[in-house]
Amino acid sequence: MNTTAVATGILKMTILPGVTLENVLKAILVAVVLVFVGELSKKAVIRASKETEMTWILNEDTADLVFKLFILGAFIGSLYVLGIMKIKVGPTTVGNLAFALGFFYISYMIARKSKDYLVQSKKGPEDVIKAKLFYYLFVTLAFFLALSFAGIVGQLGALLAAAGITGIVLGFSAQTVVSNFVSGVFMYFDKPLKIGDAVQVGEVSGIVEDIQMLSTRIRTWDGTLVRIPNEKLFNSNITNLQRYPARRVDVKVGIAYSADMEKAIEVIKKTLNEMPLVLAEPEPKVYVDDLGDSAVIIGVWAWVPSEKWFEVRTQIVERIKRALDEAGIEIPFPQRVNWFANELRVKLEERDY
Repeated sequence: MNTTAVATGILKMTILPGVTLENVLKAILVAVVLVFVGELSKKAVIRASKETEMTWILNEDTADLVFKLFILGAFIGSLYVLGIMKIKVGPTTVGNLAFALGFFYISYMIARKSKDYLVQSKKGPEDVIKAKLFYYLFVTLAFFLALSFAGIVGQLGALLAAAGITGIVLGFSAQTVVSNFVSGVFMYFDKPLKIGDAVQVGEVSGIVEDIQMLSTRIRTWDGTLVRIPNEKLFNSNITNLQRYPARRVDVKVGIAYSADMEKAIEVIKKTLNEMPLVLAEPEPKVYVDDLGDSAVIIGVWAWVPSEKWFEVRTQIVERIKRALDEAGIEIPFPQRVNWFANELRVKLEERDY
């Protein structure tokens, strides 16, 4: 009995205010058990990842996440056993703070893993923007929920109210940033362009290199990089040159008035039909467009793949010129006929050579 009493007395020994040796031993036991279970769970997930096709869920990253969750549980469980959770920290308690931190950490890990999965399994460049948008929204929501769980939302609101003037000043200074961000979100849902498109925005034209939440980068045809704020881009007329799979090539050809128009039209149609990248549907059109000062203007419409537009247009012009030359159809120079009100007299001087 004396031995039992001594052991009980030792266990009831106070190490810190409100903390006994018995609580310390229980806390250590809880931590060891949870860490041990976490290690077993980690190995089980790794083993399962080698036997399943759903590797995007079960993989080494997921195993590490599970192990970290158990470590977090061991830490919180130990604090609970020690009775530290009830200790007051300002308007809240250690328990509320620990739960809020744990909740935010878990949410952050889930958001990051989800973003990485969306990026790795992307079907197009716009999926990267979707993954980033989901990540930021999820983390922001988790942050405010964590503040609520921590029990400091009321105090935080009072603090923000006290800093209202500063917030107004910062709001005006950050107005452009917020406007660019909101415009970027609207553009994501509107989808007027995507990475790799050939576009023209105002005087800037080229290939869309990158689309970010605040700005869009365009590589111009001469190889320079132009950064356009999303607010300006959203309020501009955007001409997407590759939004649809087919695009029309418009060419004007002038032939002499003395040339056979019907023959010229047949030659041009035959030239277009022999080009594999000129689409049969919609059908090419060749027609007399205008009677110019020096030539009969023939209009040529031909639909081609959008990504090959410039290349095919160049070939169309070259082949039409070559075909008309071979058919003996003249493409005249500009000509002018001058009439004078009075008769002109030309004096010829004789020279000895």
